[in-house]
Amino acid sequence: MENKKKLLTIGQFAALHGINKKTLMWYDEIGLFHPSLIHPENGYRYYSYYQSAILETILLLREMNVPIDEIRAFMGNRSAASMKQLLQEKINDLDRSMAHLRAIRKTLSYHCQNMQTLLTMDLSEISIVQKKERSLVTVDIHPDTAFDKQAEMITAETKKYQLRRLHDASYGTMIAVDSLQIGNFEDYSKLFIEIPFPIKKDGLHIQPAGDYVRAFYKDATESPVLCYQKIFEYVREHGLALSGFSYEVIINENVIDRAADALVQIEIPVKSKSIVSGKH
Repeated sequence: MENKKKLLTIGQFAALHGINKKTLMWYDEIGLFHPSLIHPENGYRYYSYYQSAILETILLLREMNVPIDEIRAFMGNRSAASMKQLLQEKINDLDRSMAHLRAIRKTLSYHCQNMQTLLTMDLSEISIVQKKERSLVTVDIHPDTAFDKQAEMITAETKKYQLRRLHDASYGTMIAVDSLQIGNFEDYSKLFIEIPFPIKKDGLHIQPAGDYVRAFYKDATESPVLCYQKIFEYVREHGLALSGFSYEVIINENVIDRAADALVQIEIPVKSKSIVSGKH
């Protein structure tokens, strides 16, 4: 036992790596990680400091939920190539997990913002808000598209973009401003879904950044026509011009049981008429 002073007891080695010594005993029993020395008389386990890197590799793989059998196979045939391949696979898994968590956070923030709006805003007022650019997946519809058909189309799109559920994204309907200006207030031309994670694909609708006029109406008891007429009056009084599309979303669907209680938010891009006409 001349080399005993160069070794660490199982308790010391476990403390060095922030684990329970029973974990080291289990790793030894299953043939995953053995002590450097077992005392021939009392059976005490001793570990070399130079085993630390090996144990940390095992702990890292365990933290990434790599199965014990896979770790054992890897540890029995370690090489730079196999290590690189295994680590790259786990990096890819982590990237996917982090992207999913960011998407969940964005969705939660969207719903939280809607609840804040319900609790603090005067929903009878019309206001101007600033919005960032958004990339939307759109599905073309027309006034006689049946609701069940719309549901099928939305379902197909969520699968295409690898959304687990519809509620992983915000969604709503769109009406062209040109239709609104000629009195076609129910001429919904598109359903939209905002994908809550970065994606680059052709055919996405870009909702522009900038100022938007925002208004609300209760779907069952208030007329969307009246709401749009109030918007037209507001932009006229403030020297603004509408453009693009009106984006409608239900902001309280998480806290209602009846469709009759749905509260619809309308947002439409606006610019100063002097800018639109090219005047300064």
